[in-house]
Parts: sequence; structure tokens; C-alpha cells
Amino acid sequence: MLTTSNGYQTALKQSQDSLALDYLPALKAMAFRLKERLPASVDFADLVSIGTEELIKLARKYDSKVSESFWGYAKPRVHGAMLDYLRSLDNVSRQTRTLIKRVDKAIATYYNTHQEEPDNAYLSEILGEEEEKIKEARIASEIYGVMPLEDQLGGESEETLERIEKEELVEIIEQILEQATQNEQLVIQLYYFEELNFKEISEVMEITESRVSQLHKAVIRKIRQYLEQRGLNG
Repeated sequence: MLTTSNGYQTALKQSQDSLALDYLPALKAMAFRLKERLPASVDFADLVSIGTEELIKLARKYDSKVSESFWGYAKPRVHGAMLDYLRSLDNVSRQTRTLIKRVDKAIATYYNTHQEEPDNAYLSEILGEEEEKIKEARIASEIYGVMPLEDQLGGESEETLERIEKEELVEIIEQILEQATQNEQLVIQLYYFEELNFKEISEVMEITESRVSQLHKAVIRKIRQYLEQRGLNG
């Protein structure tokens, strides 16, 4: 009887693992799309490994009676596991977060004049920071860029974010977007809802990738400023 039970458990496990393997191509496609929006320092293989581990866990506890589509059930959870991995890379201090904002602001100012982003040497000189710290700040900024908006609105806004509901945050974002330029609205739509990367958006909008980046950061900056003002007034 015990042998039969063990045989059933082994067969069940093999069936569950086979289910996970069936969706490995879809997982790799998800990881590839995410990697396209990340700096070179983030390894595609690491994203696939994290996603595969989560996919196998999900397959072993999947109940077809609860959800008819396994991938429909697993997709948001696998994507969430990859984002959690990216969050684990975020070990920057509050001081570095402040530097990221200073770098982004300096880049925006330079871009408005020269229509291109400055190099790290220039930023190092005008901000009085080591070039290596500038490089790290820019990489961290790129990683933040693929996160959900609530992740990107941290820093000084964290206490304010803790006090508001997600639905209210969505309303605030919608309110800011209504006041944003048409190009800013389009970048947010294509990036977060159509999940295009900056290169693809630049081709659609017929502008440079740098300009796409600046439009994206401009909207984030407007939302963050609103939250910070709310925090100070609250």
C-alpha cells in the first residue's frame, strides 16, 4: 500500500513538473521582455532561474478546480517573483537615493539644453561625486524604471505612501496624467500598459530613447513631488 502511495506521489510530482516545463518558453519570453528594460548588470539567466523556481512551486500546488488556466494563475506570480529579485538588488542607502534624484535632475537639465544625456564624467564634476557612484546611481535608476509605480515613488514619499490606499494612489496618478503633456501620457501608456521598452517607444513616437527616458522620469517626478508636498502638509 505504501509503495502504491509513493508511486502515486512520484507520478503526481512528475506531472506537476511537466506542467511547469510546458510553460517554460512563456516564462523565458517574459524574462526577455523584462531584461530588455533593464541595465546590462542584471543577468537574463538569473531572471529565468528565479522565474523557473517559482513556476515549479506554483505547478506543485496548482488546483485546476480553482483556476482553469495554469498560466493565467502563474503569470502574475512569476512576474512578481522576478520583481522581488530585482528589489533584492536594491541595497542602496538613503544617501544614494538622494544622489539618484540629483543625478536624474542634472540629466534632465542637461538634456533640455543639449538634447542628449551627459556622460558620467560630466555629472561627477558638477555634482561633486565620484564617477563610480554616479554610475551606480544611474544603474539603480534604470532598475527602478521597470518597477510598479508605487515602488518608484519611495524615498521621501514612503511615509505618505503608507498612509494612502492603492486605489487612492491610482486616482492620484490619473490626476497627474490628466495634467501631463500628450507625449508624457503616451510614454506611460506604452511603457506600463503595452510593456514596450524605450527603444520600441522611441520608434513608435519617432523620438530618441533619451527623450523617452526624460518623459518617463518627468511624470515620476511630478507624482513624487505631489506626494512629498502632501506628506509635508499632512
